[in-house]
Amino acid sequence: MNERYPELSVIKRNVGVMVIKDLGVSLLVAGLAAALTACSEGTPVETRSAPVEAEVTTPAATVAEVVSNPDRNAYFGDLHVHTRYSFDAFIFGTRTDPDDAYRFAKGETIAHPAGFNMQLRAPLDFQAVTDHAAYLGMLPEMNDPSTRAGQHPASKIVQTATTTEGRRAAFLELGSYFRGGGGGDLLDLDVVRSAWNSIIDAAQRHNDPGTFTTFIGYEFTSAGEQRENLHRNVIFKGSEAAALPFSRLDSINPENLWHWMDGLRERGIESLAIPHNSNGSNGKMFEMTDWEGNPIDADYADLRMRNEPLVEVTQVKGTSETHPALSPNDEWADFEIFPYRIATTLPSQAPGSYVRDAYLRGLRLEATNGANPYRFGMVGASDTHVSAGSFSEFNYWSKVGMLDYKADLRGSVPNDEGGAYSDTYYRLWGASGLTGVWAESNTREALFEALRRKETFATSGPRIQVRFFAGYGVDGSMINEAGIGQLYASATVMGGDLPARGDSAPTFIVWALRDPLGAPLERAQIVKGWVQDGETFEQVFDVACSDDGEVDPVTHRCPDNGARVDLGDCSISADAGAAELRSAWQDPAFDAGQNAFYYVRVLENPTCRWSTWDALRADIAPRQGLATTLQERAWTSPIWFRP
Repeated sequence: MNERYPELSVIKRNVGVMVIKDLGVSLLVAGLAAALTACSEGTPVETRSAPVEAEVTTPAATVAEVVSNPDRNAYFGDLHVHTRYSFDAFIFGTRTDPDDAYRFAKGETIAHPAGFNMQLRAPLDFQAVTDHAAYLGMLPEMNDPSTRAGQHPASKIVQTATTTEGRRAAFLELGSYFRGGGGGDLLDLDVVRSAWNSIIDAAQRHNDPGTFTTFIGYEFTSAGEQRENLHRNVIFKGSEAAALPFSRLDSINPENLWHWMDGLRERGIESLAIPHNSNGSNGKMFEMTDWEGNPIDADYADLRMRNEPLVEVTQVKGTSETHPALSPNDEWADFEIFPYRIATTLPSQAPGSYVRDAYLRGLRLEATNGANPYRFGMVGASDTHVSAGSFSEFNYWSKVGMLDYKADLRGSVPNDEGGAYSDTYYRLWGASGLTGVWAESNTREALFEALRRKETFATSGPRIQVRFFAGYGVDGSMINEAGIGQLYASATVMGGDLPARGDSAPTFIVWALRDPLGAPLERAQIVKGWVQDGETFEQVFDVACSDDGEVDPVTHRCPDNGARVDLGDCSISADAGAAELRSAWQDPAFDAGQNAFYYVRVLENPTCRWSTWDALRADIAPRQGLATTLQERAWTSPIWFRP
């Protein structure tokens, strides 16, 4: 039994599972025994089991009625959305629920906590509501003085938080209270269960195969002793989900989360986890050892890759591709860097915190012991805490509701007539991001299988489409709609392994299409990483240039296409950039005996950053120290060359 939380009735070898049939309204609830193998012999895997009852609504269409495209379509969505059921979102003023979040994703207007309307320029194709599992749904209960939880002394912190400063203080005070071991006598599993059922029910109601896909999900919010971010989103494949989500109240060790997921998988309940904000992990997300400090081995690598095939590379709290200190020769490495551990101003060390560095670490581990736990694909998400992602620099409402809904609160314009700015890290946040998926149809099954095989790409907000293949005997003549089928038949697609064929150099195929509502494309690049004599190396190659530019064979760079931004009105060059970029590229330094990874990065022409738009609307100069422009971008999952 969990001594801090006796209500949890922690059980070592029992997993509670709720099964909801896709094409019916029958609900089967059962406690299913799962033989969960521990990280090492004797280490318990903690899970919770509880009966669940819920009503569900049958989706409007069935998967069988959906037309499938074997050459696959690009679908865009958000797999990281918080509603009123997350303790922090509720403190920030959010009162919208999962139904509202899905209505927003489908193109409807919903209200921000501050009262203004939020709406997408175009609907998304898929979404998951991923509220925090710890204290799920407890804050609305604590806010009601008539409930048992509402009469707890700590609930006064919530009930009296009505101003911006009061909400900020309540978030810090309540977070500290929970981290310090408080809340055990607050937790009501009936409330948690009710909130979880509501999340599942909303996903069932809004799932419309072929038109709009929902995923059941939640966030696991582990953190190290020094506030190192180790958060993951858990996404279930279909309408089958755990009876209650596994949270940090069960265990803060992510390895125990993976074992719990394995136990569900043995019973037919499939899911995957997506780590996020590795940039705020202070080097803990991608370590060279396991949780206990032991060397990483094949068992650990298999466990992690089986459960975490993806990583969230960009979102509102910064982009985690790479860092200037890690990639000093990459001119585009300094993109939307958030340098702190999450919800603190403690610096976060770069090594072990960024995705490209993780790929290199994985190659180094593989070279020494054959185990690579970091062969994941890339996705993007918003991490919105107002039920609605803000993916536009022009129309940016930030993340934390009443704490940052105005320009002065997020530090982009002065907060008084004397010209003083709020000293807040919100100014370093960004309007990011989205997940792109190549799948046969817009259904749970097709999208989840694409996520599992890592045929995914991330964007910083725009809906840029990117295809990436590699193979032998392929060429640029296949970069068209007619040739895609040939590439799928004969080449390796993003997320996959490319085997060697003697000493032959493979050809990499890149095809990028601009967002019709975004800026034109400037260039496409391939980022390569490899290990040589025990050392890791990386290089960025431009492979396609806009405006008929040619890549310099020495510098591997495109010429400047002349695209500029007028900071007086944020207008952009009308005569520069490309609607699409295509390339059939071979690595000039290819070594058939060398493990390597390759991924694509596509850059738009420069546009105004959200903070510059704020300043323009306030008729003042942009704040010093903030980038005035940025280059929106997309990243594909890598292709790994394996000799």
